[in-house]
Amino acid sequence: MILEIAQIDVKPGTEADFEAGIAKAAAYFADAKGCRSFALRRSAEKPQRYRLLIEWDTLEDHTVAFVNSQPWKDYRALVSPYFEAPPSVEHTELTLKAF
Repeated sequence: MILEIAQIDVKPGTEADFEAGIAKAAAYFADAKGCRSFALRRSAEKPQRYRLLIEWDTLEDHTVAFVNSQPWKDYRALVSPYFEAPPSVEHTELTLKAF
């Protein structure tokens, strides 16, 4: 399983609008091939910074199937107006879970 971590910094004052857009976009991910979970976390120290955490069955489920789909374009249309800069995206694999 792959965990996608997207760091998203939003424009000051757009936090509520961004969160509303992400909430609507969750449906696109729920229907996406290989998507297992979808969560958004907001930084306590930097309230304009978010981490979008999405679990995928495979890397290709995200980087090929979803990124080349209409739902991905719809998701971006909902949230990209609030981006301060392009998100930083990384894909990780679990190597240890202690608890």
